[in-house]
Amino acid sequence: MSKEEKVPFKEKLLFGISAIPDQTTYQAFSLLVFTFYFSVIFGEGTGNFVWIGFFIWSIWNMFNDPILGALSERTRQKGKLGKRRFFLIISIFPLAISMFFLFYVPFNTTTKIPEFIYFLIVIILFEFFYTLFDVNVNAVFPEQFTTESKRAQTKVYVKGLTVFGIILASIPTLGPQSPKGSVTATQLRNLFPFWGLYLAIVVAVFAIPFILKGIKEKDELEEQFEKRPGFIESLKITLKNKNFVKFVIANTMIWYVFNTLITIFPLYFEHVLKVPEDLAFLKTVSLLLALIVAALVLPFHKWLGKKVGMRKALMITMGIWILLLVPYFFLFDGMYYFGLVVTAIQGIGLGGALFYVDIIHGDIIDEDACKHGVKRSGCFYGINAFIHRISTILTMLTIFIVFSGTSWAGGYTPIYEEGTVVLALKLIIFIFPAVGCVIAIFIFKYYTLHGENLENMRKKLEEYPELLD
Repeated sequence: MSKEEKVPFKEKLLFGISAIPDQTTYQAFSLLVFTFYFSVIFGEGTGNFVWIGFFIWSIWNMFNDPILGALSERTRQKGKLGKRRFFLIISIFPLAISMFFLFYVPFNTTTKIPEFIYFLIVIILFEFFYTLFDVNVNAVFPEQFTTESKRAQTKVYVKGLTVFGIILASIPTLGPQSPKGSVTATQLRNLFPFWGLYLAIVVAVFAIPFILKGIKEKDELEEQFEKRPGFIESLKITLKNKNFVKFVIANTMIWYVFNTLITIFPLYFEHVLKVPEDLAFLKTVSLLLALIVAALVLPFHKWLGKKVGMRKALMITMGIWILLLVPYFFLFDGMYYFGLVVTAIQGIGLGGALFYVDIIHGDIIDEDACKHGVKRSGCFYGINAFIHRISTILTMLTIFIVFSGTSWAGGYTPIYEEGTVVLALKLIIFIFPAVGCVIAIFIFKYYTLHGENLENMRKKLEEYPELLD
């Protein structure tokens, strides 16, 4: 690596900090919001409000991501505030405040209608401000770090701090999340606003130095802005990009693997390994260990990507991940410490998947810039976010289909035939994620922006010095 390619430590660290507010907010939303509203706010007989609310939220989400991505693209530079930084500034404090109001519900009625309206409004507002922040963080990355070498150096810090952000988001899960034993719904209702305040403070504390010092945004010339296509035209151009379509489908599969593992492994620990109540903390500890391992293996993935290319390294990683999933199928009652180790080593596959995808995505954005003379990062990230959210639907669909063949009764105390539910959980935690990995590998086999094609694209990009440093 040549000397001029080195990214200063301070720049990598300050940009990497962006991962903490980004991941802390969304992972806390994923880990806590459903349980809080389902078991604490609505409770027995009114839990369907949660499903209806999330369904409406999902529809909103389909349009939210590409629209805000396009808005960022078509906004003129705001003087010293730049373009991306402008949206980051106006999004971060509403995002932090929304973390508090997600867990503070000012109603406690019999009908639960006011609670439902509040729930719907607050999750939609959260998603709006989160997307406004996330799309612009992702968009500025390939614009600020213009070579694969610089992106790889910086991604080690981004993904390492991503893990730290997820750990911060996981801290509330160490305490009770649903009414159980001596913990009542009222006690939890009073506790969760403190967790919301904690999350809001974390977001603000880490976002401020990133926004003020972590972004180096280039001035956009008027002729560059005029090259940006309108919203509809931009969507058409993006979706006609064959490499992007292949990438985003494979990326959806990677997120499907991640979402499925995160969703099912607490049930796997409880009903396959039968972790006793006094060791229930092992579920959270195993997840945290997986995240720590993911951070520790990032330098290895950086080396592997440099050695064989990012596309090939990602395919190798997905193959390794399949092998790492195999032990889940052979564990049984009482092997909870083995389960902890098996879950921890999933970080090897997770770390690679987190590392490679954004670098590959940056190559696609560069290829598009060669054709149009302008980087349309916001549009690409907006559409990518829109499509890969289908992974959540696929995870829910997988669980529904598999459990429809069992006597699982749902809820927190399932009634089931021992063999069928244990088998179902093993299928969901091993077979289906393994299939997701195979699909991702197969799609990347036909991804063409690598090797000589990638080198030719980079040479062509040098014809546009305004897109480089």
